[in-house]
Amino acid sequence: MADTSDVLVVGSGIAGLAAALAAARNGSDVTLATKATRPEGASSWWARGGIAVSRDDPEQFKRDILAASDDTADPGAVDVLVENANDAVEDVLFETLDIQFDRVERRSTEADERAATPASRAALDYTREAAHSEDRILHVDAATGRHVHVPFLNHVDDRPDVDLLDDTAALDLLRHEGRVHGAMLESDGEVWPHFAGGVVLATGGIGDLYPRTTNPDHATGDGVAMAALAGADVADMEYVQFHPTACVSDPPRGSNGSGEAAGGDGVAFLVSEAVRGEGALLRNGDGERFMPDYHEAAELAPRDVVARAVQTEREATGEVLLDVSPVEFADEFPGLAERCADHDVDWTDGIPVAPAEHFLCGGVAVDDRGRTSLGRLYAVGECARTGVHGANRLASTSLLEGLVWGLRAGEDAAGRSVERIEAPDLLERDPDLPDAFAREKFHRLRRVMDERLGVERDPDELGRAMAVLRRLKGEVDAYVRTRTSRSLYELRNASVTALLVARHAADNDESVGTHNLVDGGATPADD
Repeated sequence: MADTSDVLVVGSGIAGLAAALAAARNGSDVTLATKATRPEGASSWWARGGIAVSRDDPEQFKRDILAASDDTADPGAVDVLVENANDAVEDVLFETLDIQFDRVERRSTEADERAATPASRAALDYTREAAHSEDRILHVDAATGRHVHVPFLNHVDDRPDVDLLDDTAALDLLRHEGRVHGAMLESDGEVWPHFAGGVVLATGGIGDLYPRTTNPDHATGDGVAMAALAGADVADMEYVQFHPTACVSDPPRGSNGSGEAAGGDGVAFLVSEAVRGEGALLRNGDGERFMPDYHEAAELAPRDVVARAVQTEREATGEVLLDVSPVEFADEFPGLAERCADHDVDWTDGIPVAPAEHFLCGGVAVDDRGRTSLGRLYAVGECARTGVHGANRLASTSLLEGLVWGLRAGEDAAGRSVERIEAPDLLERDPDLPDAFAREKFHRLRRVMDERLGVERDPDELGRAMAVLRRLKGEVDAYVRTRTSRSLYELRNASVTALLVARHAADNDESVGTHNLVDGGATPADD
């Protein structure tokens, strides 16, 4: 069995959907393959804060992005983002999808009228989040991702020129002489080659590499690993962003059989930075507000600063609470108030929070059209390193980056002829592995990542982390050679991606942004 399409998109978040939409608009027959079986399986669905736009001041937006990155972002890439922000949002989210962003009961300001069409944006409730210098974030309550993602997914699925394959994983890229010609796909145990004129990776993040994360399950770095194994360049893998205010109450992922894992409490849900943007305060276990001691912007400091402060105060005082008493919480954030109730969190006493792995700022290196170092291969969204984020991402720019680069990559990928090559014979000659195999390997991997490649990193421990991860990857590779299953390939991808994070961290001796180097901060995590 072999399939073909003009463009193959792997992943169904906002970046993948944008790529599929743009390719289809440009006359291509598109196949969109996604591991997800429901909208919640894509990271975009989980985005809480919103989507930032340039409004009438792209230069200030650019300055905020560069400042949040510790001046490590690529100015050219930031130009692409801010100069295309308003048009991309207007085209897709307003005109195509008619997203009903929150509005306020007021007359539109002169800035609103200059920045947008009156029918689409007048009286929109722009909000502010950490490290933004002005209100520029469109949102729907504090659950913007799902309100954008579901109608976008339905719109793309309804197009006759897009074939959406859910519960379908890409296992390997089909590569020959520096070009990618498709991918090996898997669904329900069946594996087949899919050939395409262009392949767009939009596989999301790496949350499964950590015990505490805001990502959905099965975020195993598939796109990064497949691209790297095919020979594509990757960059900035050490820049892993931790969100500072994940509500902690549920057991963490990464079970060792007892439901426990390195990292302590698990993530119940993400508390959007919009809550702090409206005035909520962070207090330690002694009831003291501490952020003014760490940064002049206090609760609205860049994410890496707030995450380190929250971790420090948790270690010193036992807990950190987000005090929402200065906010009309139930009225302004009804969805979050409901989630608190669902998890037996009494928000009137403060919401218990901790840092959790949130976003990979690096990934597969791409240009301003999402093109990788391999011909006909593109990467967009979180699995791509566009250069926009540098060492630390500005809040509410991930959906925007996925939208802008997805549209540009999809347009560029369209129009190429399909070339078939000889597909590899993926072996299935040995017995299935026990369920405990992958669970035990993931537990080891997450322990190393949590203890040595988390919010703080001890330079002396990074080499040891690499040694442990190399051994783990070698063990997994030995099984992949004779067995073909989605769970085993996910474990391979996670081990490859984890090793890339460790290697890039060890090679970077500059403490900057999310790559925070300290002395003596790690604990042993050997076998």
